[in-house]
Amino acid sequence: MTAATEAEEQTQARAQGRPSWAATQLATVRELLSRPLTSYYLILGCSALLLALGLMMVLSASSIEALQMMGDPFYWFLKQSLSVALGLPLMYVCSRLPQRFFRLAGYPLLALAIIGLVMTIFIGSSELGAQRWIYIGSLTIQPSEPAKLALVIWGADLLSRKARNGMIEWRHLLIPLMPGVAILAVLVMIGRDLGTTLVLMIIFLSLLWVVGAPVRLFAGILGLLTMATVFMITSEGYRSDRIDGWLDPWANAQGTGFQAVQGQIAMGSGGWFGLGLGSSRQKWDWLPHAESDFIFAILGEELGLMGTLTVIALFGLLCYAGLRVAVRTKDPFVRLTAAACTAWIGGQAIVNIGAVIGALPITGIPLPLVSYGGSALLPTLAALGMLLSFAKREPGAAEALAARGPGPAARALSWLGLKT
Repeated sequence: MTAATEAEEQTQARAQGRPSWAATQLATVRELLSRPLTSYYLILGCSALLLALGLMMVLSASSIEALQMMGDPFYWFLKQSLSVALGLPLMYVCSRLPQRFFRLAGYPLLALAIIGLVMTIFIGSSELGAQRWIYIGSLTIQPSEPAKLALVIWGADLLSRKARNGMIEWRHLLIPLMPGVAILAVLVMIGRDLGTTLVLMIIFLSLLWVVGAPVRLFAGILGLLTMATVFMITSEGYRSDRIDGWLDPWANAQGTGFQAVQGQIAMGSGGWFGLGLGSSRQKWDWLPHAESDFIFAILGEELGLMGTLTVIALFGLLCYAGLRVAVRTKDPFVRLTAAACTAWIGGQAIVNIGAVIGALPITGIPLPLVSYGGSALLPTLAALGMLLSFAKREPGAAEALAARGPGPAARALSWLGLKT
């Protein structure tokens, strides 16, 4: 349909009192978004697409380095596939669990996260200036990643209980919440992991925002975070070098700005539609950590601007669905958990993409669902499964699911004469 034809049809529609084509399409979109299971299908669909795209990009970005270092181009791809194979059942189980389970899991998860972070301080391995990982044979564990999920669930349960008991005054809410957040943040900062500390603060601020904390409180917390960030940057020479490399990467393209420059070259080389899947040049020992921190740059090089915009759109829809779950529920725990999960995943995506395109300093934060790393993937899939569980309990969702009838698995079992 040409622009002239569309304009003519709109003029005729107005003259005859009929809705225009644009109005009809807008009404269709609004009708789709108003359906009870919209959040459920958006979370499920966007997660599946990002996960599939991530596997594809991990294979492409890591194959050269894996062949050189391990003698097998599929080495890191197979490890990521194993993480996905473990994460999908975890996501499914979480989507079937009741809300009460998550509320009860908050304190045990927080305790395990603190134990893991303490262990990292004493037996963890230090790489690239941060002490984040614990190696157990061929297994690598990063306790700071499950700590994000623990903070979401524990903080939401804590605040919702206070709100439910009528104690909505923010001064009361800070007393139990602040020490827990401080313990996690301090343990992560002892490991010199500034990026994860930033994500924990995003989760903390999102919880306070939902319960209605005053603006002056946010200003005070942001002031403390700014001072802590400046201290961490100035106390470690490599962080100061990273800031210099971020402010003017091309001035030291062979030193502190090397990764940023190579990432920008990758993004710029992709053009509109990219060089083609698997055709990246930067993954040939030019771009460090191409399969993890800078996988978005390889994606831009191989799939172009259209590929990067698609990924951003998928994250946008995923965040919209998470916020829709938070808005449509009357339960304070579900509202707080859904909002905090959305802030965590969306905020981490913004920080990662911002670092790749040069808008933010490089912090070593992975792109959720896309970057390589099982320690980050499993908690994220658990959080998305929890969001699916909440989405199935939105107003009208249970009735819509019942009207939908049995799923493919149930039908397959019925064909075999088995009951589900």
